[in-house]
Amino acid sequence: MTINPAITVLLVDDQPLLRMGFRLILEGEEDLRIVGEASDGAEAVRLVRELTPDVVLMDVRMPVLDGIEATRAITADGAGSRIIILTTFDVDEYAFAGLQAGASAFLLKDAAPQDLINAVRVVASGDAVVAPRVTQRLLETYVRGTTRPAPVTTAPDPLLADLTPRETEMLEAMAEGLSNAEIAHRYFLSEATVKTHVRRILTKLHLRDRVQAVVYAYETGLVVPSNPDY
Repeated sequence: MTINPAITVLLVDDQPLLRMGFRLILEGEEDLRIVGEASDGAEAVRLVRELTPDVVLMDVRMPVLDGIEATRAITADGAGSRIIILTTFDVDEYAFAGLQAGASAFLLKDAAPQDLINAVRVVASGDAVVAPRVTQRLLETYVRGTTRPAPVTTAPDPLLADLTPRETEMLEAMAEGLSNAEIAHRYFLSEATVKTHVRRILTKLHLRDRVQAVVYAYETGLVVPSNPDY
């Protein structure tokens, strides 16, 4: 019987009590292992290079180097570690900045323990799903607040032209927050086929994961907020 290695996690927060709480929750799971803790972004960058954790739980507001800059530095290094931004508010400009910087997800600090555990597992798998009611609201709020209607003559990102019509449909469905199973059901495909499409989309667009693909879809105008009163 093959035993999968534990998912390694780095905790980054300037509040020791919060780090202790996260540690107690995560270490209660057999498949999760805490490999280190950091109290600021600079220390986090150093420890990621040293420990190469699978997942980093990253606070936003910290001394020395904040979580956004730390995330940007970690992803710029080409590290395989996936980052979950920890935030206090569900619609938070810092959370979106974290996604722009390369984070794979964001999570509220007062999330239920099981939600934290699930988030770590999902992000570690590389198959993160954008929650339609939280992350999508964040994205739509950001888009409404920071972008203006583009002229119809504006040229689309050239990379979009590399996608097939089916892959474009897949990207739009991902931006809705649909899981692979839901996309498969909508388009009468197998989940394996959907996963293949997702991998090809990420490769063609030079993106780390599907959450980055959703950010890309909003930033390029491929997807626009569906309800201005959301």
